[in-house]
Amino acid sequence: MSRNRDIPHISDHDADYVRGLVMAETDDVLVFNKPSGLPSQVRGNRARNLDHLLWAFARSNGKRPRLVHRLDVGTSGVIIAGKTKPAAARLSAAFARRDAKKTYLALVGGDSPKKDSGVFDASIARVETDRGTQIVADHPEGKRAHTRWRVVSRGGDCALLELKPTTGRMHQLRVHLSHAGCPILGDRIYGEQRSAPRLMLHAARLEVPDDWVFDARLPEDFVAVCETRGLSYDGL
Repeated sequence: MSRNRDIPHISDHDADYVRGLVMAETDDVLVFNKPSGLPSQVRGNRARNLDHLLWAFARSNGKRPRLVHRLDVGTSGVIIAGKTKPAAARLSAAFARRDAKKTYLALVGGDSPKKDSGVFDASIARVETDRGTQIVADHPEGKRAHTRWRVVSRGGDCALLELKPTTGRMHQLRVHLSHAGCPILGDRIYGEQRSAPRLMLHAARLEVPDDWVFDARLPEDFVAVCETRGLSYDGL
């Protein structure tokens, strides 16, 4: 008989914190509205991260929910975990087949798009430079990357965009927007970090098989920047 897995200690404070992030729950899944600044996962659990905090939901036999996708540390919004191994495997397969549909909202600066909607389709590659590994767009060795976009609101020198990626390349949205001349506000890698208090990218909606649709409300800091910049977010 296999031995039950030891359960790492999660403080009452952290347990309450992660439970407060839950926005939906079924027999199969836990859905969180992740705040900006909380990593999805950290190698070796050297810092507080959502994956480690999932031990707060562990059963006595050591089984716990499993994240089936990731968000960048600066990105806020909806992220899902399978509560059982079969559920996690089924959801992971749906993401791999691109059956999971994602909708993001981004506050962008620079030269905001002149049209009201369109597609970013510049290929994306990871390349080695004298400054280390970098992710770049429109590279001859790049892989196909496809992002549908539309302008939700314009205000002064920035805009609020809705983004729907149909591929899942690393940093795809950030690279596409920077390549298009309208980097995400607060993006310290592909834009200008000082333009906003954090990366202004929010995973607003996730649609997965079995007709599950999860919407993550806009966080207060995102709303505050919208209001300061005169951008309308009504109905989002």
